[in-house]
Amino acid sequence: MPASRTATRRRLAAVAALPLLAAVLSACGYGSAADSSEESTAAPTGKALSADTVRLGYFPNLTHATALVGTEKGLFQKELGGTKLSTTTFNAGPSEIEALNAGSIDIGFIGPSPAINGYTQTAGKGLRIIGGSASGGVKLVVNPAKIKTLADVKGKKIATPQLGNTQDVAFLNWISEQGWKVDAESGKGDVSVVRTDNKITPDAYKSGDIDGAWVPEPTASKLVAEGAKELLDESTLWPDQQFVITNIIVRQAFLKEHPDVVEAFLRGSVKTNEWINANDAQAKASANEALKKLSGKALPAEVLDPAWKSIKITDDPLAATLRSEADHAVKAGLLKKPDLNGIYDVTPLNKVLKAEGKTEVADAGLGAK
Repeated sequence: MPASRTATRRRLAAVAALPLLAAVLSACGYGSAADSSEESTAAPTGKALSADTVRLGYFPNLTHATALVGTEKGLFQKELGGTKLSTTTFNAGPSEIEALNAGSIDIGFIGPSPAINGYTQTAGKGLRIIGGSASGGVKLVVNPAKIKTLADVKGKKIATPQLGNTQDVAFLNWISEQGWKVDAESGKGDVSVVRTDNKITPDAYKSGDIDGAWVPEPTASKLVAEGAKELLDESTLWPDQQFVITNIIVRQAFLKEHPDVVEAFLRGSVKTNEWINANDAQAKASANEALKKLSGKALPAEVLDPAWKSIKITDDPLAATLRSEADHAVKAGLLKKPDLNGIYDVTPLNKVLKAEGKTEVADAGLGAK
């Protein structure tokens, strides 16, 4: 992607993050070092579908394992046939949503908060969530010398990735459920919520600036490798121990114009997820190889192994949990209640799942009419 376009997109994303709503819902809470573009490792073969190219956006992070493995193994391209897969990786949710709204990408893997943000900022006209990808992978890890029980969290300094991001909202909701009081915007109260970029959280922990963190993988496992202790896995707080961490989104215009391409991509996603779940060790190695190619550095085993284990790969977008996450932001006072009606269109995914003999998924009453 030309540098000027990338710079422009970043400036626009920064401006978009200024209002409270965007500050609340702007980031996934996990990301890469920088935006970059590349082509699929597999070459297109055969006749193209209704679009010559489909442009995919995702993060080089384990919570985007479907994208990492699907591109690295050529599984998306296999289903797309002669339609070329072009990929762009992103550093944070705002830049990916900006790219989607600008028409620079067509399909993306992204967390629930920026998906909500992208939908509400365009009055429900920008995107649809069309599938799931990952659940879980978020933990409360702490300094065992200072915090031995959940009750000990009171009065301590706990990091979250960003004001109002998915993990920040989850932690604020958990604090409220303990009966403790915290001012959501300042982070001050019975617990000090310290908003800290995931990239520097390990250093903040080592220096003693924080006593723990409510963070996604692999940051949680990086902290454990530095001597922290896992105190709580967020999945234990959810029904069936599942909650959405990564979804698949699409530009509504692209979905309308190229339904065959979207269906083929989703078929690639379903088959990638099936392969990941059936080949755990190989899939983990594939994801780490993709990370190495994208960032120049693979994750060490002491970080990769526990991080990978805590993430569940799924076709289900877990729509009911996205609704709950939005409700938690409203409860914290960080968000006015959003209208999420129409944010999902799982019809193409259910068509693929039915053809593959798999269980269809639900949209929690938030599907497009």
